[in-house]
Amino acid sequence: MNKTISDNNNGLDYTLVNGVYLPNLISTETNYEIGIWGQRHLDYIKNHRKVFYTSLLTSCKLNSYLHEVDTRATEMYDRLVKQLKEQKGITEQLKANDMLAWVQAMSNITNQAREIVNSKVIYTV
Repeated sequence: MNKTISDNNNGLDYTLVNGVYLPNLISTETNYEIGIWGQRHLDYIKNHRKVFYTSLLTSCKLNSYLHEVDTRATEMYDRLVKQLKEQKGITEQLKANDMLAWVQAMSNITNQAREIVNSKVIYTV
């Protein structure tokens, strides 16, 4: 028996392993680290957009797609927090003068930004 064979019909090469020919599959999937936003979006598409998820998974594009979503969401979140801080006049001076008021204001701002990112990026396809 030959160690390797090629199938001209599908273009795949096979290697003999323990008496069985197995296809030589090479993943083209990248291996980016996925942050919290990408993980949330993954959870969403797994549970609510199953066909889309399966399509990305089988075409080896899931990791790069999630990386792009994670990057976009992170940039949007950071930009929103900065803009909302400026809009509401939250400064380092407030932090120095009244720590509790600053913490409350920042908590409100981060919650607002999180909700906007969730609705615009994470829970949509």
